[in-house]
Amino acid sequence: MSFRGPGDLTRVAVGGLAESLRRVDGLQSRAGIRFDLPHGPSRGQWQRCGELLAEPGLFTRWHDLLGDWLRARHGEAPKRTAAGYVMSWYLHVPAYAAALLLHHERRVPTLRPAELAFKLSGDRPHPDGIAVLGTEFYCLPSDPGSSLPEATVVADEHELVAMLRSHYIAHAAKFVRAYRQVSPLGKRTLWAAATDALDNSLWWAGRHGGDEGAGVADAAFVLDATYAPLTSASTLRLNDQREWVRRRESCCFSYLLPAEAECEGCPRTCSRG
Repeated sequence: MSFRGPGDLTRVAVGGLAESLRRVDGLQSRAGIRFDLPHGPSRGQWQRCGELLAEPGLFTRWHDLLGDWLRARHGEAPKRTAAGYVMSWYLHVPAYAAALLLHHERRVPTLRPAELAFKLSGDRPHPDGIAVLGTEFYCLPSDPGSSLPEATVVADEHELVAMLRSHYIAHAAKFVRAYRQVSPLGKRTLWAAATDALDNSLWWAGRHGGDEGAGVADAAFVLDATYAPLTSASTLRLNDQREWVRRRESCCFSYLLPAEAECEGCPRTCSRG
């Protein structure tokens, strides 16, 4: 298992975000990120994050779709469970877009809600595609695309991950304000879920990109401390079987479904020590 530390740039080539995203998607076993929206009939399957946050009632439709799915499989659809799933799934969109570009390209997109979109799966109503709609990005001086007009050059990797945190937190704050209007979940729960989404996404970008250890290193680098209103530093650790696991900050409320127990790493059952 190899750990990539700060300063190790790989796979960066000349070109903007469109080229970056094509490259990144080809490097992931868990595909599903693209630049801009597709043309043709499938374009209507995509939801822009900015439109969803501007009209929080649209989340209710998502809850209803998920409720139907939960009832078909479990016989019940507790309101908190549906709200918890949608909470985690939405936050995965900006978190994973940021994590993938950081991990493979050492670039950070702006993560503005108007510049992100996602597509729901036709089976389980979760995002199975992410689109980056904007062209601006932050990069290092050594990035071959640093002279592009859409590039903002930062001094080093510490400043790069600071930009990632600040733009992700800004997007998450808009989500927290919007989602509190239509869900039973409190502010602390929503920020805990935002923390989980970022920590998980940084980890998964490495795991699904062929180098789990590098993903863990990214998570430790980006979340080296608690950056309020996020609720913790990275909680990734090796268990007794030498496998990477993490303690969740938020609950998905799956345990409210019939015959379901708490997930591994659930904050209801795990010590915070």
